[in-house]
Amino acid sequence: MNHEDYGTKKLPEEKVFKDPVHRYIHVDDQLIWDLIKTKEFQRLRRIKQLGTLYLSFHTAEHSRFGHSLGVYEIVRRMIDEVFVGHASWDNQDRPLALCAALLHDLGHGPFSHCFEKIFLTDHEYFTQEIIKGDTEVNEVLSRVSPEFPNEVAEIINKTHHNKLVISMISSQIDADRMDYLQRDAYFTGVSYGMFDMERVLRLMRPSKDEVLIKESGMHAVENFLMSRYQMYWQIYFHPVSRGGEVLLNRCFKRAKVLYDNGYSFKEPPKYLIPFFEGNITIKDYIRLDEIVVMYYLEEWTEEDDPILSDLSKRFVNRDLFKYLPFDGSIITIGELTELFEKGGIDPEYYFVCDSFSDLPYDYDRPGSNRQPIHLLQKSGHIKEISSQSVIIHSITGIKRLDYKLYYPKELILEMKNEEVKGDIINLLNELI
Repeated sequence: MNHEDYGTKKLPEEKVFKDPVHRYIHVDDQLIWDLIKTKEFQRLRRIKQLGTLYLSFHTAEHSRFGHSLGVYEIVRRMIDEVFVGHASWDNQDRPLALCAALLHDLGHGPFSHCFEKIFLTDHEYFTQEIIKGDTEVNEVLSRVSPEFPNEVAEIINKTHHNKLVISMISSQIDADRMDYLQRDAYFTGVSYGMFDMERVLRLMRPSKDEVLIKESGMHAVENFLMSRYQMYWQIYFHPVSRGGEVLLNRCFKRAKVLYDNGYSFKEPPKYLIPFFEGNITIKDYIRLDEIVVMYYLEEWTEEDDPILSDLSKRFVNRDLFKYLPFDGSIITIGELTELFEKGGIDPEYYFVCDSFSDLPYDYDRPGSNRQPIHLLQKSGHIKEISSQSVIIHSITGIKRLDYKLYYPKELILEMKNEEVKGDIINLLNELI
């Protein structure tokens, strides 16, 4: 069997995964089946899709593994059920599109985006490095051709010449978003993320550089974008979940400070040391998952350092900080920071202003780097969707910001300095 044959080789019998979102995920390509079996892809079973959101929604325990399969399935359906026979689609690109869809989240670390903020890592960078490095995934991809791993990495990096395949996986209406909105809605028990995916898929059309939507599908896209908007503000930015991220961030911040200062841990965190030192190899990255991280957090609950021990206990036992809305006043932050210090509470770990924002939809105008969603009209002309939809026009380019203050209320109430305690409580009450 030569390399080209491997890229299109079919399994003797189709493999099927039962899935709550897509009902079934179908695998009949040997290449895809071999990638799923690699240790790097199996690691995604041990990475939660929604990081700390399980602290808010107890059933949000699903993994990057399931999501990655879902994105693969949507791309497979685009190709096999919608794009087939269209002049703009070259079926020789099928292996490239399927592999990029399956592997797009391969480089996520424990607790996903929260982990990236703590250690300044980039999951897309590590995804590409795992694909191109000395890994089982690379070995499988290289069976297609020596250049094939780099091509898959270029799709994820959005630098490949095939803009159509890139848009299938990474755009403002792509397979990634279509899966995670529905999957996350299902596992959090809400209906915000639901939209008519069947109609969206049926009305997609391939073009040279992007996926187009037939103009009759505009209202289904409106529903999709509003579902995304609601999911971000009702679910992804839930203040309790953000509080979990804040606490986890402070745990690792304290652990790194202790390590840098030569602290002797009862249980040396050997798998985290490369991250503390900023000298991370692909092997280091792959062997770190949420099982390992939770083990260290549990161990740190018994550490002699009172701050690390307390923060770890809080995270493990879901004893989260309280939170209040905040209007962005720097003076109030400065006053509160000073008062926390006077009261004997270290504001570096126990007083956090967390901000987050979202831009529901934008397009390639000055100041924007987003590619628009285009509608294909009956005449063959192409129109940017916000020029045709009043609903989408109303949210285009509108960036919404929110701020929260996180603090340990019980430590404030336990302050012995009554004057400082009263001043802190008075300032916090002004924010309510």
